[in-house]
Amino acid sequence: MRIGIVGTGNMGEALGRIWALRGHQITFSYSRSEAKLQALADELGASCGSVLDAVAEAEVVLLAVHWSRVEDALSRAGSLAGKIVANCCIPLDEADENLVVGIGTSGAELLAAAHPEARWVGAFNTCPSESLPLVHAGCGGAHPPQLMLYGEDDDAKAQIATLIQDVGFEPLDLGGLRNARFVEPFAMVTEVLAYRHPGGEALTYRFEKLQA
Repeated sequence: MRIGIVGTGNMGEALGRIWALRGHQITFSYSRSEAKLQALADELGASCGSVLDAVAEAEVVLLAVHWSRVEDALSRAGSLAGKIVANCCIPLDEADENLVVGIGTSGAELLAAAHPEARWVGAFNTCPSESLPLVHAGCGGAHPPQLMLYGEDDDAKAQIATLIQDVGFEPLDLGGLRNARFVEPFAMVTEVLAYRHPGGEALTYRFEKLQA
């Protein structure tokens, strides 16, 4: 699959590394350092370029930038018409302490309303990036951790579910984008457990039905 990654922070880099190992064609974009983009591309046998280049050639786009940079990144993307966009951005303020949307909406819904031509899927925002290589290495055992995804386009969700499985997670389909109103606060819970408790960076989760 041709994947354009917009944002090369911890999440964009970690997923790009794994997907490259899984045989996907990766184009990295949107970094403060052009040298970092080129080094990643050279190391992984991938490509790098502008956001416009990464999006134009992609079958799937990963949007993995800080919320404050989302519109800047998308303004460079060109047409998103028909593109599957996996959004892992949480609508946080500059201090990463508060959600900037209120009850009755979500960041995912705001992005979809602003760019309705894209096929939006929310994913990869409820797990710390440090957990990804461990899950990919099989540390989840026989019952892998789950990863939530949500969106209105079932085919787009199926494509993202395949990429979730490539990392080693079990996809957990929550339904439509409206459910981002609940997922985004849950993502903040995982952030607190992962980064504000000692040794929590490899946090994962799995929901199980109890048998009577």
